[in-house]
Amino acid sequence: MGKLDGKIALVTGGSTGIGFATARRFIAEGAAHVFITGRRQEALDKAIKQINSKKVTAVQGDTSNLADLDRLYDVIKKKTGHLDILFANAGIAEFQPLGSITEKHFDDIYNINVKGVLFQVQKALPILKDGGSIILNASVVSVKANPASSV
Repeated sequence: MGKLDGKIALVTGGSTGIGFATARRFIAEGAAHVFITGRRQEALDKAIKQINSKKVTAVQGDTSNLADLDRLYDVIKKKTGHLDILFANAGIAEFQPLGSITEKHFDDIYNINVKGVLFQVQKALPILKDGGSIILNASVVSVKANPASSV
């Protein structure tokens, strides 16, 4: 028996990197179903092929877009009816020296890394089972300064 037997999970940013590795691990630990998201359909298709499990559903979308989040949670509700785990992993980093940061640069980062996380959690709460888990993945930049990472 795995640690996640029977659990339903959502991994945002699940098509590459930490999110992809997490989705694979959740399946290996016995999750009944894992939903993964990403902005690029080709990356999602590749992830689905590599994970190679009928227990994974990919939903293309941008976590900073509320209509995309609504569509994501509609898919989850229709397919499984609930969530046990939200792994909020989607995030971006765009490095610019402080003097070069534009309003668009700022908005792009905050829309995904702050707004997106807040609304992922808000929309998960009504379908998150009692005893469920919300895991917020964060960048090392929050504890270790890097050049050109002012935002």
